[in-house]
Amino acid sequence: MHRKIWLVAGEDSGDQLGAKLMRALRDLSPDTLTLQGVGGEAMIAEGLTSLFSIDDVAVMGYLPVLYRLRSLLRRIRETVDAVVASRPDVLVIIDSPGFTHAVATRVRKRLPDLPIVDYVSPSVWAWRPWRAKGMRPFIDHVLALLPFEPAAHERLGGPACTYVGHPLIERLDALRPNLEEQRARAADPPLIIVLPGSRRSEIERLMPVFGQALARVAARIGRIDVALPAVTRHRALIERLVLAWDVPVRIVHGEAAKHAAFRRARAALAASGTVTLELALAGVPMVVGYKVSRAEEVIARRLIQVPTIVLPNLILAENAMPEFVQAECTPQRLADTLSPLVTGGAERVKQLDALARIDDRMSLPGGDEPSRAAARIVLGARRAV
Repeated sequence: MHRKIWLVAGEDSGDQLGAKLMRALRDLSPDTLTLQGVGGEAMIAEGLTSLFSIDDVAVMGYLPVLYRLRSLLRRIRETVDAVVASRPDVLVIIDSPGFTHAVATRVRKRLPDLPIVDYVSPSVWAWRPWRAKGMRPFIDHVLALLPFEPAAHERLGGPACTYVGHPLIERLDALRPNLEEQRARAADPPLIIVLPGSRRSEIERLMPVFGQALARVAARIGRIDVALPAVTRHRALIERLVLAWDVPVRIVHGEAAKHAAFRRARAALAASGTVTLELALAGVPMVVGYKVSRAEEVIARRLIQVPTIVLPNLILAENAMPEFVQAECTPQRLADTLSPLVTGGAERVKQLDALARIDDRMSLPGGDEPSRAAARIVLGARRAV
């Protein structure tokens, strides 16, 4: 038997997920598969002939989208036409809801019986919760990366949703310290890893605050070793901003160097984001800080529906990792909270106990891999009634 599956990704993170999914689909399918769609370098390396470059649709932010609206609409039409002409057995859209949901809604109108699977749930649990119910007409099944998302979709009236695991689960070996690295965590001077975000606006707002906080920590506890994994595209900006810091910093580059620093770090000072989940899985106690513009703050206060913006806290359903947002994100508050995590004591033990529970919340039955769990659902996808 022969089956045809269409996959549509709209940015690099979705491309990585799509590549692993393609590999798992081939491993698990009893049938011959034809995999078509839109993807980037990783999916192309797995054999996909992409309809066009993923860079054409990897656009974030209102103004960039408006600037390229005409070309984005053209790419959406081209993708829909190609799916309809191909008549696949299932369509898998991967993250990037601004692009992929536009494709899915139009495909549903033209191929109403085609099963459509959404790999990565939009953050309906955090903001704009009405999107969950709005997905039901054009999404048959959501594959969730976070364990609390299926319950959120059920509560909000969204499509069927299954937790298939976060891709970080497949990289635990790179995050977990060996015996030598565990000893290094206890050595002096302590290593503090600093993660000021991946977007330019995050870096510009948080670097000065983080630098002043670290200076206060060093004044309080003595010499510290600081490592800062730099996002490649913002390397020059980070190198310029770090010149104003009063503590010496090692800037590290690449995923391997970042994970090596995670494995030896005593504690972390981080922006909110997926990196907090990486730190949690690596067992690194952390303090989280975040700042946005005043306009973004006003919008967020109206729309955000959750009591914390830190992913490990959401997974644990408790605010175990301290977070300081906007006016509360000051050098003094960050330093006061970070210092005891470095020196040790009740606060550090309490957070380590919380981090130890993350594995149980995120693990899959039988130690299954996320990409394989996702592939099984895709291979069995049916049109929701």
